[in-house]
Amino acid sequence: SSKVRNLEEQSADDVAVLEDCVDFSLTKTISKIEEKLDRGGLPDCPDDDILPSFGNEIGAEVQIRLLKAKLRVTQEELDHVVCECRKKDDENQNLKSQLKDTEQENARLQRTTSMQHSQLEKYKMLSQEASKKSKGLQQEVIALEKVLQ
Repeated sequence: SSKVRNLEEQSADDVAVLEDCVDFSLTKTISKIEEKLDRGGLPDCPDDDILPSFGNEIGAEVQIRLLKAKLRVTQEELDHVVCECRKKDDENQNLKSQLKDTEQENARLQRTTSMQHSQLEKYKMLSQEASKKSKGLQQEVIALEKVLQ
């Protein structure tokens, strides 16, 4: 009951509103509910669990205060979730940027590796040619040594 008293004492004027959401459906829903309350109340919904079971025993003003307090808490939670969502979006953008940079670095390294591989093949061929030439010259040296002897 102290929790209910605390909620009753809170002012309904400090209801949190999302300023940056132009067409926010929760705000429209709240306005519609307030209009219906001003016109004479909302139809009773037995399955509605917004107010606890003692909701029928308290006055309409207290119910409105309680609902507005719950609404404010819900809006604060929504603001928190929206804030977290924005943080996640920012983090996602940073990760996308890092991924792009990493992919570019990967492509650059692959080009470098490909170029080095082709140079390696070129030098292998030059080495094989030089080796053949060296063997040929060694055989020529051996033949010339035999001629000299």
